[in-house]
Amino acid sequence: MSEEAGESRGSVIQTRTPFHISAKPEKQELVDEYRGKTLNALRTPALVIDRAIFAKNCAEMHEHAKQWGASFRAHVKSHKTVEGTRLQLSSSADQTQAIVVSTVMEACEVIRDGLIADKTVKDILYGLPVAVNKIADLSALWDEVAYSDVALRILIDHPDQVAFLEKFEYQRKTSRKWSVFIKIDCGQKRAGQPPSSPQLRTLLMAAFASPVISVYGFYCHGGQSYASTSFSEASSFLSQELEAVNNAAGVALSILASSPKVTPQREPFVLAIGSTPTVHAATAETRERLAAVLNGTLELHAGNYPLLDLQQLHTGLITSSRISQRVLATVISYYPERGADGTDEAMCDAGAIAMSKDIGPFPGYGEVVGRPWRLGRISQEHGILTRTQPPYAITPDGEDINLKIGEMVQIVGQHACLILAAFPWYYIVDSDIKGGGDVVQDVWVPWKGW
Repeated sequence: MSEEAGESRGSVIQTRTPFHISAKPEKQELVDEYRGKTLNALRTPALVIDRAIFAKNCAEMHEHAKQWGASFRAHVKSHKTVEGTRLQLSSSADQTQAIVVSTVMEACEVIRDGLIADKTVKDILYGLPVAVNKIADLSALWDEVAYSDVALRILIDHPDQVAFLEKFEYQRKTSRKWSVFIKIDCGQKRAGQPPSSPQLRTLLMAAFASPVISVYGFYCHGGQSYASTSFSEASSFLSQELEAVNNAAGVALSILASSPKVTPQREPFVLAIGSTPTVHAATAETRERLAAVLNGTLELHAGNYPLLDLQQLHTGLITSSRISQRVLATVISYYPERGADGTDEAMCDAGAIAMSKDIGPFPGYGEVVGRPWRLGRISQEHGILTRTQPPYAITPDGEDINLKIGEMVQIVGQHACLILAAFPWYYIVDSDIKGGGDVVQDVWVPWKGW
């Protein structure tokens, strides 16, 4: 094999994506078809969101940020819709114009769906450490929004990322400065550098010395906080997040103070922390307890919170009434006494594609709303509903709790973010409207692709 062939096979080259070729279902056609239909008239599996609960969850998150005296950045990756983004950014409690996206396509669709043009969004963070083959696409999006004074920011956590950003910019007629968050590992070991590591110092030295980098702040995500089962545990994880980014910013300030050739930081660093469990713990009480001197200004971020799910329910920080999403499924067969201890089982038309295979502390893959059944086993396109307690078929009040073939059930799954990713559109109901909780009011079409 020639050296050139080896390099072309093993090396990632810069790519440019023609985003206009992506296609979504037409929203208006879906609204014309489904608005006014009752849920039992929908083809299953179907994803339903209660807009009223979604909006209330967004307002509560804004309240948490206000209690902390922090700005808020909404992660839009859970639902990936223009309508959901608007609710996340402007609630009855407050508003923000800053978002996180998890894919380049999400950033593209934010622009294409008019959220930049109408000034709903003014600050976009691409929320993965940037890959070399994403730079051209992100650069093109930056050029597209430059007219509107919108900030496009990226994450870095390795000096090589600084190097290929420099290489890209040096190929331009006029180089620019990329606004970057330094990604910090606060214990999950998913991405980022630990604040006390020599690797962080090396990265910071490279970033501060680079003519194409402007360090905006420090960002961490405490994904391990999903293991919380109480407010106090979530508060502890929140403290760990804040300590990590604050210490990292302290390291950065010490480097700047001892490096006269490096241009000093003009604005305070942004200390960006959060996950849905930890931001639920961001109250005035916890803010008072975290009285440490901060090496920057606070920003909270979260993404799952408008929807919520069984994983979030297990944290003890929410009640089931705040879960805004569920999957509609139809019972397609029934198996008396086939289950554990002679209990009945049933089959439904929602399986691994509709519900994902994510699990959590609660058993199974989902809980049937209002019935003592759960989604106990799943295959690709169907699931097995198994009985929870009690083992009898008739309740003390005389209610028959057996399922019947042809009956529609509502299932709350383990992880909303992955569940929603399977569906081409979402049916929107609104429990704040009289009779609106069981009737389709709108249809949201999510952004797809990477």
